[in-house]
Amino acid sequence: MDALRLDAVVKRFGDFTAVNDLSFAVAPGEVFGFLGGNGAGKTTSLRMVLDILRPDQGSIAVLGKPPGRGASARLGFLPEERGLYRTMTAIETIIYFGRLKGMTTADARREGLVLLDRFGLGAFAKTTVDKLSKGMAQKVQLATAIVNKPDLLILDEPFSGLDPVNQGLLEDEILCAAKGGAAVVFSTHVMQHAERLCDRLLFLAHGRKQFEGTQDGARDTLPVRLTLVAQHSPATLAGVESAEDKGPAAAADGWRIWDVRLTPGGDPGDLLQHCTAQGFALRRFEQQRASMHDVFLHIVGGAEARP
Repeated sequence: MDALRLDAVVKRFGDFTAVNDLSFAVAPGEVFGFLGGNGAGKTTSLRMVLDILRPDQGSIAVLGKPPGRGASARLGFLPEERGLYRTMTAIETIIYFGRLKGMTTADARREGLVLLDRFGLGAFAKTTVDKLSKGMAQKVQLATAIVNKPDLLILDEPFSGLDPVNQGLLEDEILCAAKGGAAVVFSTHVMQHAERLCDRLLFLAHGRKQFEGTQDGARDTLPVRLTLVAQHSPATLAGVESAEDKGPAAAADGWRIWDVRLTPGGDPGDLLQHCTAQGFALRRFEQQRASMHDVFLHIVGGAEARP
């Protein structure tokens, strides 16, 4: 059973369509990146999953059931808009959220103390939130999201405002939750985190899905780029769309560096074989690996440019 499934979901606010015919599914143990620029419809989609908003069309299944309070015991959520009760202590805060998810006070206290120790906050369990640093308070809020060991963990722009140390902590917790069998959905527009964490990802623009699949599948949407070191331009070779001269290589005798873009669907292996067959001398043949940032700009940037 999928931990989360959306089928043809639509959400409108008056004449504005925030989410348009959105479908995807997330399996247990999977880290799923829900990616898009500001205003793409990510937060609206997650609010429908959490039953804060209701879709105008389509259906949503959370752990096999319609969204609602019934799923709260198995659900964890870290919102983009962080906020805790400032006069409650760290452990009281975690217990409170644990109780909202159906935990007993004793169980929530026990799990909360374990999490505070793990996050380096064991000595601050009885410190009120208003006395904690911003980073400490964010760790407490993370603890409230995972105290019930959720089967579905939803994180909305979770890395916003975190320093590099706490970003690393959150990444570790995401991987730990998935390893324990939880489905993890996190929305972000920071591609570096998605690149390090995601099994699969979805790109959203103007409320519409632009791509869903693996990182390799996303990279395949870009033309293959190569770095060649050759004495002559590879522009006329079969399968080459363009070749830009980047200047002389370290070696002498006219060897130059070429930034090569293959035609859509071009295979680097075919080009290498062609070079061998034609006697086209090479000193370097290296495929450039596209970053998720490049892919994001290619898929989402193009979609956002369209009216």
